[in-house]
Order: sequence, then C-alpha cells, then structure tokens
Amino acid sequence: MGPMASSRDESACTPSSALSRTSVLVYGVLVYAFFLGTFLYAIGFVSDLLVPKGVSDGVPVPLGQALPLDLALLGLFGVQHTIMARQWFKAAITRLIPPAIERSTFVLCTNLILCLAFWQWRPVEGVAWNLGDGLVATGLHALAVAGWMLVLWATFLIDHFDLFGLRQVVRYFRGQPFAEPEFVERWMYRVVRHPLMLGFLVAFWATPVMSASRLLFCVVTTLYVMVGLRIEERTLVAMHGEEYLDYRRRVPGLIPWRFLAGRAGR
Repeated sequence: MGPMASSRDESACTPSSALSRTSVLVYGVLVYAFFLGTFLYAIGFVSDLLVPKGVSDGVPVPLGQALPLDLALLGLFGVQHTIMARQWFKAAITRLIPPAIERSTFVLCTNLILCLAFWQWRPVEGVAWNLGDGLVATGLHALAVAGWMLVLWATFLIDHFDLFGLRQVVRYFRGQPFAEPEFVERWMYRVVRHPLMLGFLVAFWATPVMSASRLLFCVVTTLYVMVGLRIEERTLVAMHGEEYLDYRRRVPGLIPWRFLAGRAGR
C-alpha cells in the first residue's frame, strides 16, 4: 500500500521507524484533543455561554469596521476547508508528510483558524430579535442542544475517529494498512444527505435572543454551507459515481422533507 506498507515492514527491525510511528500517533492524539477543546469552545462561542469571549462579547464596533474582518475570518475557514479537502491537495501534501497524518493536519489547520476567529471576531451592536423567557425560549434552547447533539452523532455515523484523523494514526502505529471507509447509509443519512451541516445550522439559528453579531455569523456560515455542499457533492459523485447519484436522487440534501411528510401523513 505504498508508504504505509513499507513503514510496516521497517517497523519490525529498526528503532527509528518505531519512533516515527510513535510520533505519528502522539501527533494524531494531540490534534484530536485540540479538536475536542475547540469544539466545546465553539458551542460556547456561538451561544455566548461559559467562554471568555462569545460571538456577541466585547466592545461593539460599527458594521463597516466589523464586516471586513469577520468576513475574512470566516472566509479563511471556507478557503482552507475547500482547498485542503480536494483530492489534488491531498495528493500533493502526502508527498511531504506521511499519509497517516494528512487528516490530522487538516483538523489541526481547521482548529487553528477557528481559534483565530474566536479571538479576533468583532461584535456589532444591535439585536435582531428577543423573544424573552417562556415556553418558546425553552423550546429554542432545547432545539439548539439537539442541533449540537446531531452534529456529534452525525460524526459517529460517518466514522468519528476517521473524520478527525485518529483512526489513521492508530492503524499506522499498529502497522496496519489503511483503507477509506465505504459509502454506507446509516440512520440519519437515510433521511438527509448532510445531517452534520443540518445540525450546525439548527444549533446556530435556534436562539430566543439573536444578537446582530450572531446574526452576521449565522448568515455568513449558512452561505458557506450552501456553497460548500455543492462543491462536496461534486467530489462525492467523482468518488462514488452512480452509487452516490442514486443516493442523491432518493435522499434530500439538508431538509428531511420526505421524512417529515411521511410522519405528518400518519
């Protein structure tokens, strides 16, 4: 299997290759731990809860001053995701680093960009809506929690540890060849093609108090999701061919309207 197979052969007889495999494992584990911290901070950042700085925290600045920087921060995230997820980039970078840490490196870059965005985000003044306390507010808070839970659940339906690079480094450490996960429709993926993105959108938008800063964040990230999914769909068609085209014909992209219609008809 190319570099991975040769590393497996060398690991049986050379201390240097064993050290290399250990370094790869440590790198992947540290990046995964960094991801967990970043993910938890992101929940607090969007919700303005339990973090040093949330999306609405800080001294508000005029929209004309905040917009260029905030757009640049979110745009940097979009560009990094779009470029580093492409097959040509993966082929190029794995000429420079072990293939086993390609995904971990992608996750590391994502985490660093998110941390930069959390740090440098500029809030703007104003509130788009405030529904106060009550049953509606409680329902929206519960919906936001459900959105974050859907995000996490969707990663496990794909293969959580593969998605964040841990599976690759563990298999490399053990000297096992790596194979890409197969295309499988599991649970929510039979209802909607992108439950991960659906979870993010629900978590972002479901709030009884929508500050102008959070609204800006929600609008820009929603636009990115719409564009990003179109690019991802082309990649998935190229990877899986007719199998994915058939899946796309049967299952809605973001809104599980067929499932909801079926439930309503009962």
